[in-house]
Amino acid sequence: MYYVAGVLLALSGLFYSAGRHELGSFGADVCSYGGAFCDSPLVVFTGAALAAAWGMFVSVK
Repeated sequence: MYYVAGVLLALSGLFYSAGRHELGSFGADVCSYGGAFCDSPLVVFTGAALAAAWGMFVSVK
């Protein structure tokens, strides 16, 4: 579950940068496929936080 949280965190950073037009033409391609996430990358970040919390909740040590 930590891997999922890490991937979602990286994707939220990517969508944030693409939404702010900091990635050039690659950012335009990213926003054409995930336009809703470029507008509000907080949704993906919230998913990453929930996945990390769930991973900590279910981990057995």
